[in-house]
Order: sequence, then structure tokens, then C-alpha cells
Amino acid sequence: MAKTKTSDKTKQAPKNLPKKQRWKTAFEILLLLIWVGVTVIASQFVVGFLMILILGTEAFDKPVVTAFYSAISYSLALFLTVYVPPKLLTKWRGDKYQKPSKAETREKLGLKGWPTWTDIGLAPVGFVVYMLLAAGLVALFSQFSWFDAGEAQDVGFNTFIMGFDRVLAFFTLVAVAPVAEEIIFRGWLYEKIRSKLWNEMGHPAAIIITTLLVSMLFGLVHMQWNVGVNVFAMSIVLCALREITGTIYAGILLHMLKNGVAFYLLYMLGMGA
Repeated sequence: MAKTKTSDKTKQAPKNLPKKQRWKTAFEILLLLIWVGVTVIASQFVVGFLMILILGTEAFDKPVVTAFYSAISYSLALFLTVYVPPKLLTKWRGDKYQKPSKAETREKLGLKGWPTWTDIGLAPVGFVVYMLLAAGLVALFSQFSWFDAGEAQDVGFNTFIMGFDRVLAFFTLVAVAPVAEEIIFRGWLYEKIRSKLWNEMGHPAAIIITTLLVSMLFGLVHMQWNVGVNVFAMSIVLCALREITGTIYAGILLHMLKNGVAFYLLYMLGMGA
């Protein structure tokens, strides 16, 4: 059975909205970007601050604490991103909040149905495309003196961890992070912005602008230039996969593949040491 595209709005013609409405749409999109960016970053700082306050800074030397911190941070970010805005919006408009059905929520988040063989097949293809695009962007940015392509990314775990600690790091980096980030960025945020822009300009401009906005924000929240450029390239491909398949399953698999390769290089080969 063929999958439904990202939104039923793709079957509708864009409306010729008045200028005031266009400015309102732009403002709403800006608020969406700010909300997601702030919630993702703030969740990390708030949870980290509380854990340091309770357990102390030295507790983060233990992988189990770092894994717990990551799980709580992503859970908080997901809650604030997906569930809080609808309630705030309906309250602001004076309407009564009506909780959407699970099927409706899953569809809007790009989680309709289950992963297919197409998703599995597209993930490695997308990975190759992402690597080529990232290599090109890194080469371009390397022309600037302020860009350090070799700067190591702090993923929270010591490179020399072994045994069960390594299992915790794998679960956090290769399972938890990709799922949470895909739901937030290519699931919730992509659908919200794309549906708003479709009313303004239709296809394909809405898709291109949405992809660029989501990808730029995804790069910014990583708060490191070389990592930001790399994940920006990955997000371009992830958004394309969301559009092609109508779900985020292929994107999650690609994201897991990317983090899995990084995990192998860092913790198995010790290339980050």
C-alpha cells in the first residue's frame, strides 16, 4: 500500500492570501523556530543544572548518569515541543483544547504505519548522499579561518569507556538521540512549517524553504560550527526522505546509521582519543 504524503494539503492549491495574513504566517513560523530551538537547548541546560545541583559535577563522569541525563533531556524537549504548543495556542485563541487522536498525532509526526522495505533501502542511499553533500559544504567552509573542520564534538561520554558503559553510550547516541531529534525536527517542526507555507506558495517552494529553515535550526542547536555544517547537510537529506516517503522512518534509520558509524570510530577504533 502506498504511503500518504507528508500532508493532505499537498492536494490543495495555494491560496492568494492578503499581505497581513502573509506577515502573520511569517511571524508564526518564526515563533515555531524559536520555540523548538529554545526548548531543545533549554531542556539540556535545565536538566543538567538540576542534576549537577543534586548529584554534583563529578557525577557526569559516570556513563549511567550521562545516559540518564540525555534520556530526560530529550523527553522534556519532546514534551515541550509536541504537546505544549497546541494547548498554549488554543488557550491564546480562547478555544477549548481538543486532544487529537493517536492516529492523527502519529501521522502529523511522520510516524504513520510502520517502517517499510523502502525506508530501509532509502536509508543507506540517503547516507551516501548526505556524506557527499557534507564533504562539499565542509570543504567550502574550510576556506574561512574561523572554521575548524577537525574540532571534536563533545557527545558526553568518555572515549575510553568499556563494557556496559559502552552499551549505555551506544543506546543513548545511536537509538535515543536519532528518534527524539527526528520526531522534533523532521516530524513536528517540518510538518508545522510546511503546512503553513503551502497556503502561501504551494509546491515546491514550501518544501525548499521548510527544508532550509529546519536544517539551519538543526545545525544551530548543535552549537558548534563544524558539527552544525555537517548536520545541516544531513538534515537536507532527512527532509527529502520525509517528503519522499511521507514518514520519518527512513530518516531515523539514516540518523542511526550516521551515529552508529561515529560511535564505531570513536569508541571501537578510538579515533576520537
